[in-house]
Amino acid sequence: MTALTDDLFAQLEGAPLQQISQQLGIGKTQAAGAVSAALPLLIGALGKNASQPQGAEALFGALQKDHAGSADIGSLLGMVLGGAATRQTDGAGVLGHIFGGQQNRAEQHLGEATGLGGDRAGQLMKILAPIVMAYLAKRMFSGNEGGGGAASGMAGSGNPTADVLGAILGREQQQVRQQGGLGGGLLGAVLDQDGDGQVGLGDLLKIGGGLLGGKR
Repeated sequence: MTALTDDLFAQLEGAPLQQISQQLGIGKTQAAGAVSAALPLLIGALGKNASQPQGAEALFGALQKDHAGSADIGSLLGMVLGGAATRQTDGAGVLGHIFGGQQNRAEQHLGEATGLGGDRAGQLMKILAPIVMAYLAKRMFSGNEGGGGAASGMAGSGNPTADVLGAILGREQQQVRQQGGLGGGLLGAVLDQDGDGQVGLGDLLKIGGGLLGGKR
């Protein structure tokens, strides 16, 4: 199966990427590089969330409630860029759920790695977050992903489709980490500060210290 990030990036090439570059006031080449770094960060972080207890079920519920039946990517992007205020287009709200207290950290790292700076990196992620959710909802509810085939050994939630979602995102997160590159490095830097592969209290304290220390 094509990696989710690669598949979604392919759908954004062309006119959508041009619109994003114009919105951010940057060239299309820089926009393409920034999007290709932001997508694995967003989807990998969702994979981390889905691996937590009840995480996949909560994410599945959000997709079902707010993102099932979303417009196609081009139309949704137009709504986001046009400032439409709906649950489907609420990038800030989605980012808050994905990253929690690590959102500023994610924006800082993405901004530094891509040359966008924190503000434009945050703007880019607010644009992409609803698109990622709509993309996942379309995969889950259009029959592209079956109700079976959840990863072996994964704790079942009692909702087979949520388990499939968790398995898909878990595999994606592993691929992002294994492939490394800019996306994998960003994901590791944001989610795992102490290098033990887990996001724990030590990580959160380091993240908080970095933000409070004034280096944004």
